[in-house]
Amino acid sequence: MGPYEYKVLRIDGDYAHLIQTDNCSGDEITVAMALLPDETDEGTLLRWENLEYTVI
Repeated sequence: MGPYEYKVLRIDGDYAHLIQTDNCSGDEITVAMALLPDETDEGTLLRWENLEYTVI
């Protein structure tokens, strides 16, 4: 599955709000911080592929 690219919009405690950047849908998703790389911060670009997030 994927790859899909996301940007971290904001972080609310244990959750990050992401927006998909590789299409025009503008859909926002919420992901547990535990599933994201340790260096994730607001504005970070992420790639989701094979059920894993990596920093771009």
